[in-house]
Amino acid sequence: MKKYSIGIDYGTLSARALLIDLETGKEIAESDFVYPHAVMTDADFTGIRLLKTDAFQNPQDYLDAFSNTVKSVLKQSEITPEQVVGVGIDFTSCTVLPTKADGTPLCFLEPFKNEPQSYVKLWKHHSAESEAEAITEAAQQLGEAWLESYGGKVSSEWLFPKLLETLHKSPAVFNECDCFLEAADWLVWQLTGEEVRSSCMAGYKALWSKEMGYPSSAFWSKVDAGFGDIIGTKISEKVLPTGTKAGTINRRGAEFSGLCVGTPIAVPIIDAHSALPAAGIVDSGRLMIIAGTSSCHIVMSREDKEVKGICGRVQDGIIPGLVAYEAGQACVGDSFDWFVKNCVPASYTEEAKIKGQNIFDYITQKAEKLSVGESGILALDWWNGNRTPYANYDLTGTIIGLNVRTKPEEIFRAIIESTAFGTKAIIDLYNQNGVTISEIQAAGGISQKNAFMMQVYADVLGCPVKIAASTQAGAKGSAIFASVAGGYFDNVFDAALVIADKSVKTYYPNEENHKKYQLLYKEYRKTCEFFADNDIMKNIKLQ
Repeated sequence: MKKYSIGIDYGTLSARALLIDLETGKEIAESDFVYPHAVMTDADFTGIRLLKTDAFQNPQDYLDAFSNTVKSVLKQSEITPEQVVGVGIDFTSCTVLPTKADGTPLCFLEPFKNEPQSYVKLWKHHSAESEAEAITEAAQQLGEAWLESYGGKVSSEWLFPKLLETLHKSPAVFNECDCFLEAADWLVWQLTGEEVRSSCMAGYKALWSKEMGYPSSAFWSKVDAGFGDIIGTKISEKVLPTGTKAGTINRRGAEFSGLCVGTPIAVPIIDAHSALPAAGIVDSGRLMIIAGTSSCHIVMSREDKEVKGICGRVQDGIIPGLVAYEAGQACVGDSFDWFVKNCVPASYTEEAKIKGQNIFDYITQKAEKLSVGESGILALDWWNGNRTPYANYDLTGTIIGLNVRTKPEEIFRAIIESTAFGTKAIIDLYNQNGVTISEIQAAGGISQKNAFMMQVYADVLGCPVKIAASTQAGAKGSAIFASVAGGYFDNVFDAALVIADKSVKTYYPNEENHKKYQLLYKEYRKTCEFFADNDIMKNIKLQ
C-alpha cells in the first residue's frame, strides 16, 4: 500500500495543504482555504477603535482550514486515511493567543468576545513596541547573555512583548489566561490533546534556547512585577525539537479532518523555515529568501556567530547539527498590494481591463520598461516597520525624489527595488559577521509569479538567484517533517533526497544594471542610517 504525508502551510490570509507521494516525492493534491475573518478590524469589535499597528485574527479560521483542506486533498486523491503516515504544520510566527487550561481560546468565551486582547495576535501585530523596548532595556541592564542571540534587541513581533501588552491593556484577559502560546502549537494541541511547544518557534520568537531554556523568573520580575511567575504557568516548558512527533490525532481531530485516530503530527515549524528542506537546503551557506507579504532570509551554518541586528540564531533550529540564522523584512508583498490598491489611477485600471490584464501585471510591465535610475526615485522598504537590522516598527516607508512628472510605474519600480536593497543589506550583514553566503535561492509565490522582481534581485545582489520549483514550498517542507515524524524516513536528510524540489529557474545578473544599482544602494544605505538614527518617523505620528 502506497504511503503519503500531508503538509499544511498557514499563511497570513489563507492555509494551503499538500499531499505528497513518499515513494516518488510527487505532489498529488493541494487545497487552499481563505480565512473568513481575514485580519480583524474595528468593525469586528463593537465601539472599540483599534490601533493602526494592531493585527488580530480568529483561531476558528485555523480549525476550519485544517478540516477543509485535509478533507479536500483526501477526496481529490481518492486515497484512504490509513495511507497517510503523518501530518506536518508550518505557521506564520510569532502568531499567538491566550487560552484556558483545556485549550479553549479566551475569545470563544462570552465575556471576552468583544475584547481584542483575547484574540490571536498575528505576526504583524506591532502594538507592543514599548513592551519590547522595556524587555530589551531590562536585558541590557542585567547583562542577559541571550540578548546577543537576537541581534541585541527584542522585537515587538515576538511572544513576550505581546503577552506583556496583554497584561498592560487587559489585566482581565491576562489573569484569565492559563496558557499563552503560538497558534501552531495551539492547533496541534487541539488535534492531539497534547500541549507542547515547537523549539523553532520558542527559539526564534520566545527567547528560549536548548541550553538555557527561557529567561529566568527573576528577569521577568525585573521587567514587570506581575510577570514574574509566567514561566511554567502561562508559558509551558515542554519544548520539543522540530520534525519530531508532537502527538497523534485524537478522536476529535479525526472527526473533523477525516484522518485516522493515531495519525502522527510533527512538531510545527515557522512557515519560512519550512521552505529550506523543501528546496533541498539541508546544509550550510545556502541562503533561502522566502518572499511573501513579508520576507525571511534564512541561512544555516556549522559555526555559531553573533550577528547584531538579526531576528535570531538557534542551534538545531531547522536541521540537527546546524545553527539556523533568521533575518527579514517586515513588508514586501504587502507594500506592492498597498500600492496597486491606493496609488494607481483609474486610467491605468481601465487600460489593464481593455488588455485583459490584472492591474498588478499591467503596472509591473510598465515598470519593467524603465531603466535603472531613470526616474531618480529611491524608496525605503519600511512600510510595516523594519525587522532587520533595526527591529524598529516606528520606522515607516519612504519615497525620495518625487516631482510633478513622476508616474505611478516609477514609484512602483522604486518600491520593488527597495525590497531588493533591503535583501542586500541583510546578506551584507551576514557576510560581514562571518556567516558566509555561497548560494541564493528564493521561494514563495512572488518569486515564481514576478520574473521582473527576481531579475531586479539578481541585478542588485550581483549574483544568480535560483527559484524553488514548488508553488507550495512551505507545505512541502511540512510534508517532509511529517514523513519523518510518521516514521517513513529515518531523518530529514533522507526525506529531502526524495521529496525536495530542484530549482525551476535561475536569474543571472545584468552587469550593467548591477553597476548602476551599486551606486543606488549606497544612497539607500545612507538614507536608512539617517532615518534610523533619529525619531522623525516616530515624532510625526501625532495619534
